[in-house]
Amino acid sequence: MSETFHQPVDAAKVPRFAGHATFMRLPAVPSPKGLDIALAGIPWDGGTTNRAGARHGPREVRNQSSLMRSTHHVFKTEPFRVANIADIGDLAVNPIDLLDALRLIEEGVAEIVSAGALPLCVGGDHLTTLPILRAVARQKQVGLIQFDAHSDTNDTYFGNNPYTHGTPFRRAIEEGLLDPRRIVQIGIRGSVYAPDEHDWAIAQGIRIIYMEEFVGRGVEDVMAEAREIVGQNPTYVTFDIDAIDPSMAPGTGTPEIGGFTTREAQQMVRLLDGLNLVGADVVEVSPPFDLAGMTSIAGATIMFELMCILARQIEKARKATSKP
Repeated sequence: MSETFHQPVDAAKVPRFAGHATFMRLPAVPSPKGLDIALAGIPWDGGTTNRAGARHGPREVRNQSSLMRSTHHVFKTEPFRVANIADIGDLAVNPIDLLDALRLIEEGVAEIVSAGALPLCVGGDHLTTLPILRAVARQKQVGLIQFDAHSDTNDTYFGNNPYTHGTPFRRAIEEGLLDPRRIVQIGIRGSVYAPDEHDWAIAQGIRIIYMEEFVGRGVEDVMAEAREIVGQNPTYVTFDIDAIDPSMAPGTGTPEIGGFTTREAQQMVRLLDGLNLVGADVVEVSPPFDLAGMTSIAGATIMFELMCILARQIEKARKATSKP
């Protein structure tokens, strides 16, 4: 079956700096039909409240993803041989109409879900996750594992505006998309607007693991709790690149010092293996604030790690259904 799956361009034949810039150097296809995992860009940052630029994230992550090779060195997984994966391009967005952009993104992800593929998206600011969740959770609430410096459960900004990159998970809970008792936020840190900023989230049942707790407990202990919280019910994963310390990922809209190392980020994503995942995203990569492509490389690598976890899930399911 793997002989019919899409394969990346061979770097031994076409150098990494040549050819079309697609995610993982995979073929660009016009539709998610027939795919197991659909890689999609969301070039939109209309929810940004300060430093804009994440709209350029998907293009530069595509460029830096040419550094990814075909095999995961820890799992020994060859994702492109166990799952059919391709780049379906960028979802339609509207840069001057926020509500229309949310509608368009939801429609784009809904097409992926309807085709039977798992969405793996690159934003864009963190508000892009809200319309993704509207698509993947249409039939049933999902849980959430969120790697982030910020809880993103604030209510409104600039008067009564409910849609910014600081509000997506409050809106998702209110809309019944997320089960708040199955949400874990890891890496939260930095100054806040008020002492009670996180009270609403905690009251809903969200488990917030602040960076200070993470440092005291370590990767394995924290991820064991995260796995217990979400269980084996459908779960979505969102990785805000500002979860990583800005010394390693400076190109983001709201940097907060004291974050994860890139090594810790990789370890945590690998410990998602075996969960029941319905999709994932990497958001808030902002190339205008980047240095030497460091943040885009981090984003592309986390994307590859997530892709391998999703591919392993698909391989396991395929083997289970093929048993006599």
